[in-house]
Amino acid sequence: MRFGIDGIMKHANISIFVPHKGCPNNCSFCNQKAISGQTVPATEKDVFAAVNTALAYNCDPKNTEIAFFGGSFTAIEREQMVSLLTAAKCLLDKYGFEGIRVSTRPDFIDDEVLSVLKKYGVTSIELGAQSMDDEVLRLNTRGHTAEDVRRASGLIKKHGFSLGLQMMTGLYGSDFEKDYFTAREIIALRPDTVRIYPTVVLKNTYLATLFEKGEYLPPNAEETAPFAARLLTEFQNDGIKVIKLGLHSSEAVESDMVAGAYHPAFREMCEGYIFLEKIEEKLKLKDKKRQYTVFVPKKSLSKAKGLNKRNEKALKNQGYYCKIKGNEFLDGFEIEVEEINDIKVAYNAGL
Repeated sequence: MRFGIDGIMKHANISIFVPHKGCPNNCSFCNQKAISGQTVPATEKDVFAAVNTALAYNCDPKNTEIAFFGGSFTAIEREQMVSLLTAAKCLLDKYGFEGIRVSTRPDFIDDEVLSVLKKYGVTSIELGAQSMDDEVLRLNTRGHTAEDVRRASGLIKKHGFSLGLQMMTGLYGSDFEKDYFTAREIIALRPDTVRIYPTVVLKNTYLATLFEKGEYLPPNAEETAPFAARLLTEFQNDGIKVIKLGLHSSEAVESDMVAGAYHPAFREMCEGYIFLEKIEEKLKLKDKKRQYTVFVPKKSLSKAKGLNKRNEKALKNQGYYCKIKGNEFLDGFEIEVEEINDIKVAYNAGL
């Protein structure tokens, strides 16, 4: 059993992994051992152990969910599901956790199972949609349709749960146009949260076989990051929180990866592209013979400069002489540009 304390801003998840248990088929990208780091089913003892460890690290129960990830939670044997939920509900009632989160497949959601989840204190349900293109779903042996995602999402919201949807980019048979279609279809379903997972090809998967045969070449992190940045912006503009962007960094993933869009700081890469675009927009009408200070939120200074200061280098290559500095009064992707009076750029004049 493996568990983790996954922080998102002030919110945190105590993550308990239920590897591949209950999945009716083997999806093209799936290597649960590499993703979750384990193959042994979780037990109620594991739930108590995970929570006790989190409490020892002074997690705040009021801002923390007990989360079952890694498999198809509502597809596992009912006795085991109820056993895990009973343990989680006991801890929920005792310590006042924010709620219980589960992830599952859209074709294993119905009114009856939602009633069971509600009874045991589940508050959030995430669906692995992955794509809203039926042909892409078929090619990647998902075993469900886009309509299953729509139907399940409607039921989850009807029963009063918080809805999370997970999508992947770069799957076999897909492209950025189809992935953008998926994002827009997900936005139309109005989920509360979204996770975006660019495809990472792992050993011992169908995608790895296709890659080795030369039948599938997924985009890498550098190719995917600008597109993922666009998706991040679209979701945020529609008021939908992107709580994960990129596969979780781990030694298992890094050792089993054979291709795809993996980077341990993938979200930071994407946010760097957003900052660069916004800075370029602010500077486009500015005189390149002047020097400027670009102010960004202080907490996002490293992102605004870009990994390895790539944004600063890109701006210089475009002829702009500017310094990027943090400002504690700015937030999000806010940008302010200030011209430094009476200073001309020496290198532009050849001095």
